[in-house]
Amino acid sequence: QVYVKESGGGLVQAGGSLRLSCQDPRRTFNNNGVAWFRQAPGKNREFVAGINWTGGRTDYSDSAKGRFTISRDNAKSTVYLQMNSLQPEDTAIYTCAVGLSSYAGMTETSYRYWGQGTQVTVSS
Repeated sequence: QVYVKESGGGLVQAGGSLRLSCQDPRRTFNNNGVAWFRQAPGKNREFVAGINWTGGRTDYSDSAKGRFTISRDNAKSTVYLQMNSLQPEDTAIYTCAVGLSSYAGMTETSYRYWGQGTQVTVSS
């Protein structure tokens, strides 16, 4: 069983930045791919960014490319999502997910363990 906890969400003005963290206190996800998903009110959950177990491969949604950066520090069992140039349409609950393999891709069903999420609100 993998348990992850997100932090770093909050309220920010348009154009601002936030860094989200996904920590695994039990240090069990270091060999697994990890991704960030988000769900805005009234919308389906969507993939934002994913990273493989070494950190050598990353993927981004079209909306995240050029603005968000996913990274990981396996020594700290933590995955980060640096979000820059935030816009009101980025407002959502951001959730960290852990896959069952070294890289799980962009599909929700490839991820087995999910955090509770952290709220990101961007004001205009």
